[in-house]
Amino acid sequence: MADRGCPLEAVPLPAEVRESLAELELELSEGDITQKGYEKKRAKLLARYIPLLQGVDPSLQAENRIPAPTQTTAAVSKQRKPRPPSSRDERFRSDVHTEAVQAALARYTERKVPMPSRRRSALTHSSVETYTPPDTSSASEDEGSFRRPTRLTSTPLQSHSNTEPWLDRVIQGSSTSSSASSTSSHPGGRSAATLAGPTAHAHIGVHSAPPDVTTGLVELSQRERPQLASVRGVARGCSGSILETAGGVPVSSRVSSKIQQLLNTLKRPKRPPLKEFFVDDLEELLEVQQPDPNQPKPEGSQMVVLKGEPLAVGVPWPPSLLAVLQRWGTTQPKAPCLTALDTAGKAVYTLTYGKLWSRSLKLAYTLLNKLTSKNEPLLKPGDRVALVFPNSDPVMFMVAFYGCLLAELVPVPIEVPLTRKDAGSRQVGFLLGSCGVTLALTTDACQKGLPKAQTGEVAAFKGWPPLSWLVIDGKHLAKPPKDWQPQAQDARAGTAYIEYKTSKEGSTVGVTVTHACLLAHCQALTQACGYSEAETLTNVLDFKRDAGLWHGVLTSVLNRMHVVSVPYALMKVNPLSWIQKVCSYKARAALVKSRDMHWSLLAQRGQRDVSLSSLRMLIVADGANPWSISSCDAFLNVFQSRGLRPEVICPCASSPEALTVAIRRPPELGGPPARKAVLSMNGLSFGVIRVDTEEKLSVLTVQDVGQALPGADVCVVKVEGAPYLCKTDEVGEICVSSSATGTAYYGLLGITKSVFETVPVTAGGTPVSDRPFTRTGLLGFIGPDNLVFVVGKLDGLMVVGIRRHNADDIVATALAVEPMKFVYRGRIAVFSVTVLHDDRIVLVAEQRPDASEEDSFQWMSRVLQVGPAAGHGLGARGSQESEGAEPGLRPPQEFS
Repeated sequence: MADRGCPLEAVPLPAEVRESLAELELELSEGDITQKGYEKKRAKLLARYIPLLQGVDPSLQAENRIPAPTQTTAAVSKQRKPRPPSSRDERFRSDVHTEAVQAALARYTERKVPMPSRRRSALTHSSVETYTPPDTSSASEDEGSFRRPTRLTSTPLQSHSNTEPWLDRVIQGSSTSSSASSTSSHPGGRSAATLAGPTAHAHIGVHSAPPDVTTGLVELSQRERPQLASVRGVARGCSGSILETAGGVPVSSRVSSKIQQLLNTLKRPKRPPLKEFFVDDLEELLEVQQPDPNQPKPEGSQMVVLKGEPLAVGVPWPPSLLAVLQRWGTTQPKAPCLTALDTAGKAVYTLTYGKLWSRSLKLAYTLLNKLTSKNEPLLKPGDRVALVFPNSDPVMFMVAFYGCLLAELVPVPIEVPLTRKDAGSRQVGFLLGSCGVTLALTTDACQKGLPKAQTGEVAAFKGWPPLSWLVIDGKHLAKPPKDWQPQAQDARAGTAYIEYKTSKEGSTVGVTVTHACLLAHCQALTQACGYSEAETLTNVLDFKRDAGLWHGVLTSVLNRMHVVSVPYALMKVNPLSWIQKVCSYKARAALVKSRDMHWSLLAQRGQRDVSLSSLRMLIVADGANPWSISSCDAFLNVFQSRGLRPEVICPCASSPEALTVAIRRPPELGGPPARKAVLSMNGLSFGVIRVDTEEKLSVLTVQDVGQALPGADVCVVKVEGAPYLCKTDEVGEICVSSSATGTAYYGLLGITKSVFETVPVTAGGTPVSDRPFTRTGLLGFIGPDNLVFVVGKLDGLMVVGIRRHNADDIVATALAVEPMKFVYRGRIAVFSVTVLHDDRIVLVAEQRPDASEEDSFQWMSRVLQVGPAAGHGLGARGSQESEGAEPGLRPPQEFS
């Protein structure tokens, strides 16, 4: 071998000295000792032999060189430069290492003890390419090529016969031992491959990357090593410092195996990484819900699309709603259009069709010609305008709505903001911003009640875009010239108005309704309800949206009806006021909710001069809710003796997207008799319809909501996945295809396509129609006589385990448990919270003021017992609270 500067082959050294020098060489190559320590120990070992080395050339002790290839040896020898003292000379090498390895292996073979495995050598598991046969010392690289990064060369084997025995020795040595300890008291305990490392050559350039001391060594199976045509080794000056990273890239590192093993251990801690503590392992934390083999499954045949009756043919329908308004305003100017009541029940103002036409015309002219910004009109046809009016002022709202239509502007009715930071108001502000609203119309009285800034102007509401406010009272409007007329009043594809909708998560979106859809919807309602001219309608609903807008503001104008609007504030003071107005005005139709019927039941005692014999239709707008049927039955029981006929009650179902979905017709209009369905709640929780009996609380009784609207096609599709048609005994989402539905979510193309452009398909994948359907968000089925039944809403759907429940069903079940003795005015709310990827049902009820803690506990216990029986799983998964009312939710209800 070549010791640091002197050829020890010329000196007869004892075997123990040679063995000590070999171990010292290995410690230096692996980085266990420094160069200075190596020189000191080496000098101490060779102190007694120094006189024998005086004849050695001192220049050979000062430097060592890497031999150049044979063909370039003469040229390179003239260009050699001093080498670093840490480098080692290949030309002066002895077989001390080889002899020490053979002796160590022989001793360990005789002892038959396991090899030490405290730490691994840096080269033990290196690739076979890192070993160089002993007879390749004549091949080397010059200094320049060695320092050139990323250059790889190979030395061809001199002969197959010389290479194969060497490869066999390498493989045999590597397989006999996989690790060795540099601190072991047995110097011969290293494998042949480990001790042969410092004596190997390298024909690979020094890698330019910094050393990676944390990367584990690559272990390659000896069986996977191919017979190589060329072999690369580790340079003697770099022995012990060439490591293979996990990617197989050699990295220069002067690190011992002991340090490398410690770093590898630290790199693989016993505890998992921090992020693993936050991984929700559902397989371990949650019990996987397995389908019940006995659960009910749909057994009926695949349903067919239900086609509604066609629109009346031959009826001279007007070209547009605005054309009808102009007609009534000019030919019947004295006819009453709308009567507004105050909180005392007195009529404060009656708007005639002539006044409605003239005021709407003045507002349209003002919006188009008198509002300027930098000498340019502030508004252009198609712009959106917000309508901010309280529920007590239907007259000014109606003028503003039709004024925007005449000016070809798009009205966006919203609620009056009460505070600057109201959370719901912020969602409305998002809707206004997405619609590009810059102007809001209101009244003088409403503007005075809005929050003000320090400048005296209306304050900027949080989340709202910057708005200009216009008061539309008569004195603020400009009279148009006599020759000024609005644009053509034909029904067109442009947007007529935008109606807001609040989703389950609290976000607000706008549903666009075109002029053509608006007219078609009014025509369908006229035919379904049999409206005629000069009829009187009592409206208790909000006139800005839903059925209150469709019947009380739009369809009424189409038929020149007189609407008596009962404000919500009056209903709080006198719940019987709407019945009194039906009697005084001899109203033929009334538009209410089940809460209004319930409140009137509580207030009717002592009223003897009440008669409902004039009513031919009592439209229950929320007839799709499960609790409405009890209100209808109780109301009929009380007022049937006062002239109310059973066939007058007409529940209906609607949604913001599909507008009116279905409505019950009186028998004189050709409607079938009313029907009820007593359904098993256990079956409904699996989406299956099973008829049950009424003698237990585990059933849900629902009433039909009538037939599909004229001109509409109705089908029921599966709630999840592709819109496949349901079976006849399966609950799904009701879809409608009609020219009288909404057309889009304004500015939201993605969800618009999934809701307004659904294409139901059969089980074989065939589309049921070439026209798209609109998803209504209502869950139900088609019953006998082609009647539509609704059992809940998609927004109220909750999934507990593998079973589905609806918030409306749970409310009806909870109210059935002593409704009047504990729950105050039927104020109850049901919602769900997500725990471990599963819904947990929460029920909140407002107790009566005189209820004690014992009453609350008994009520909660009874609801917990009813929950599992009804199929809701309240006892196992839900929680109930008896305090903390939900003031805005008031489904007034009385159950027997």
